[in-house]
Amino acid sequence: MSKLVVFGATGYAGGRITEEALRRGHSVTGVARKADGLPEGADARSGSIHDAAFVAEVSKGANELVVATRGGADDEGRRLLDALPTLVDAARAAGARLSFVGGAGSLRVSEDGPRLIDTPEFPEAYKHEAGSHAEVLEALRALPEDVDWFYVSPAAEFGSFNPGERTGKFRVGGDVLLSDSDGHSRLSAADLAIAYLDEIEEPKHRRARFSVAY
Repeated sequence: MSKLVVFGATGYAGGRITEEALRRGHSVTGVARKADGLPEGADARSGSIHDAAFVAEVSKGANELVVATRGGADDEGRRLLDALPTLVDAARAAGARLSFVGGAGSLRVSEDGPRLIDTPEFPEAYKHEAGSHAEVLEALRALPEDVDWFYVSPAAEFGSFNPGERTGKFRVGGDVLLSDSDGHSRLSAADLAIAYLDEIEEPKHRRARFSVAY
């Protein structure tokens, strides 16, 4: 059994990861700015990833630090990228693996093609958030070898607008967007959580990004 700290545990992805971890018998501390409404069994903690003292304290004894928060600026103009040094310090101190729920925008549409975010079809309204997550991925890739991490890019059509179901059937890829035979790139939050916990329990992507879709 591992001890997980899930930052963003009340969110769409973070909530399902928390549920899946508890289902598998792991210990979970769920962190959010207002950490109420978490599944039974989770230790709820209210706080911010931008509070270095809080992050250090809540991460003590953890095996896995899971970050499932937005990438773009919050109400105070702070981005996820700004919190990365604090999260890295906490992971180092705890001897924990650091992981992130990212976005699909930084995936390439083909092996030699552009990133999804750089295509004309990518919605302008989502570029800031997608670009912010892409910056986190690049910063992770530049970290020293002593920091163990992984980063997961769900399907392009991933979100509360398309919740889907828990099927346990999905594909795992790399840096290229996964799509089905109809050209759709979809995934439910429950199946993302399965793939996420599979990686935590049996690591296959050390210091790497992987993608998940049907």
